[in-house]
Amino acid sequence: MRTVAETGSTNADMAALARSGASEGLWLRAERQTQGKGRQGRAWASPEGNLYISTLVRVRHGEPSPATLALVAAVALEETVALFGVQPMLKWPNDLLVNGAKLSGILLERVDDAVILGFGVNLAHHPTDTDRPATGIAAHAPAPDPEVFAETLAEIFARWLSRWRDGIAPIRERWLARAHPIGTALTARLADGTSVDGLFDGLTSDGALSLRLADGSHRAIHAGDVFLL
Repeated sequence: MRTVAETGSTNADMAALARSGASEGLWLRAERQTQGKGRQGRAWASPEGNLYISTLVRVRHGEPSPATLALVAAVALEETVALFGVQPMLKWPNDLLVNGAKLSGILLERVDDAVILGFGVNLAHHPTDTDRPATGIAAHAPAPDPEVFAETLAEIFARWLSRWRDGIAPIRERWLARAHPIGTALTARLADGTSVDGLFDGLTSDGALSLRLADGSHRAIHAGDVFLL
C-alpha cells in the first residue's frame, strides 16, 4: 500500500498507474485530496482524518460483469465498517447509510482492462452542508486510524474479490442481507433525466436493482441515482 500526504485525486493517480502497467492489488491512500470527486463529477470534501483510497482490478475473460464490482466494493466496505463499531445499511449499488445518512462514497472508473475503485469514507469528519444527509463513524463510535482502516479494507476486499471471480452469487447474497428490506419504497433517477418509482424487490441475477412498479410489473435498473422514499 502506498500513502501520500496529499494529492488531487487517488482515482486519477491510480488510473495513471493502471495505464503504466500497475499490478492488481495495488492500493493508494492519501491523507488529503484537493480534487476529490464522487459519482457524476460531484465534489468530495477531503479533510485529513478520513479515508481516501483507490485500488485497481484487472478484468479477465469469463469473469462476472465489471459493473458488479460495485457490489464487491460495497460488501467489503460494509464488513470493514462493522468491525469498527458501526453497522451500516446498503443502498444500491454501493452506498453505505447509517440512519439514512450517507457514510461513504465508492467510485468505479474503467481504464483499458482495469477497473479503478475509489473509496471515500467519513471516519473522523462528515460534511454538514450537503444536499443529502451525511454522517461519519466518529458520530457513532471512536474514529478509526485511517491507515489501520485502510489495511483492514484491503484484506477484506481481496477476499470478496476472490469469491466474485467464481460468480456473483455470494456477493449478491451478502449485499441483500445488509440492504434495506424488500418492499422499501425507492425512486431511481436515470441518466436521461426521468425517474422511476417502485418498491425494492431485490437484485437481478446480474446485480441490477429490481423495482416492482405500481402496476405489478418489474423493472431492472442498471444505472442511476437511487433514493429512499
